[in-house]
Amino acid sequence: MATPSEKLAASLEILHALQANGNVAIRSADLSRTHRERLLQNGFLQDVIKGWYVPSRPDEVAGQSTAWYTAFWSFVVAYLNHLKGDDWCLSPEESLALHAENWTVPRQLLVRAVKARNNVTTLPHQTSLLDVRAQLPDKKDLVIKEGVHIFSLPTALIGCGPRYFVQNPTDAHAALAIIRDASEILEPLLEGGHSKIAGRLAGGFRNIGRDRIADDIIRTMHSAGYTVREQNPFEAPPVSLPARAESPYVIRLRIMWQNMRGDVMAHFPDASGLPREIDGYLKQVADTYVTDAYNSLSIEGYQVSPELIDRVRTGNWNPDQIEADQEQSNALAARGYWQAYQMVLESIKKVLNAENAGKVFDDDHRDWYREMFAPSVTAGLLKPADLAGYRNDQVYIRGSFYVPPNRDAVRDTVPVLIELLKEEPEPAVRVVLGHFFFVYIHPYMDGNGRLGRFLMNLMLASGGYPWTVVPLSVRDRYMAALEDASVRQDIVPFTELLAELVTKN
Repeated sequence: MATPSEKLAASLEILHALQANGNVAIRSADLSRTHRERLLQNGFLQDVIKGWYVPSRPDEVAGQSTAWYTAFWSFVVAYLNHLKGDDWCLSPEESLALHAENWTVPRQLLVRAVKARNNVTTLPHQTSLLDVRAQLPDKKDLVIKEGVHIFSLPTALIGCGPRYFVQNPTDAHAALAIIRDASEILEPLLEGGHSKIAGRLAGGFRNIGRDRIADDIIRTMHSAGYTVREQNPFEAPPVSLPARAESPYVIRLRIMWQNMRGDVMAHFPDASGLPREIDGYLKQVADTYVTDAYNSLSIEGYQVSPELIDRVRTGNWNPDQIEADQEQSNALAARGYWQAYQMVLESIKKVLNAENAGKVFDDDHRDWYREMFAPSVTAGLLKPADLAGYRNDQVYIRGSFYVPPNRDAVRDTVPVLIELLKEEPEPAVRVVLGHFFFVYIHPYMDGNGRLGRFLMNLMLASGGYPWTVVPLSVRDRYMAALEDASVRQDIVPFTELLAELVTKN
């Protein structure tokens, strides 16, 4: 007779086979009732709607949203393909977000279909799907991106309402910036006789410095007999973007930096300048190690104690002789943090000697990362290849609607972040946006929060601010503020929190 463990293993083999075939959305018909109930009971499946499930992890806290947000887009594609075949497409507004590489999970996804019932389907964690009966784009104007049916970029820009430019300026700016030449947008404008929309789009292109495209739209529409009145659709200030072609991820990064820096300067204390007593500053940083390590590691979920951290610092940590240390990934994390902290101290010394803080970060942050995870490699918990550098897979942030850039985009966005840090004249902006954008990009598979806080403190040193600890006691507020900045592009809560912490030191 099979044991409970053997029965569960049999069910997991079937689930594994489904996932190996690319099934993220699991239907009741895919599993027998016995296997389905066993997997649900043991936490390997999660209900979505009646008859539909997604894989989950049994160690995920009940009610946590990570499994759902991770599976959201794959589930939507499978569910809509099953329900509607090819007869569906996201709205022009939702299409623009994806063209701009904004894969944030929406509260309500608006889907068009010819035979829709104008029905709301309630999904987990306060998300839903609204299908509306509306005309789909012609086949030539339909794009499939990561399996999702969306309007082509020109037809999405034409089809979205004027409020979109006010409510979603970052995505709208990014979408406009992807257009390389007026000919891409003129054909559908002329075919549809969209003179009013042409005026709105011309104003939008001029807002991002694409004057040639704006002029070509107006002149061509006039030549075709249409009267066009140019109107800026944005309430947000104009943005300045390089003329060269860049990825949507990079465009979003540049736009967000420009839009956020004013709010940072308005809510963060002025910098005092580089300290004269370099040795005294470095001593304060070194003396803060135990407090910083305890709080930074605890924010990431490691169960560490000040005693363990002090043992690591003084060299009394010995995994070969202390069985508890050998068994604890917590101890390895603490050791890695200590080694990385020493590297950060060396980086701060360079900044205090007036080296460009962005260049120092560029030169040194890979060393911080390697030192942070070297003990886990030595202990065999990680592979040597894990020290190679930036991630080669997709990551998701626990409990967040926000989806970080794909692995290829990391190689585009990190150099731009470094460029912005090098060129930014205001230390306060480097502090807040440096930290935020590093975790926004999430360049590594692990350690992004810790490295982001190291980056923050390197930039704090460049302005003469004190080394600042983000305490475990404000973790919920800290994570909520990062979510506000990532999902809603509101940097004020994050700026205000860091400003409070800096002024307490």
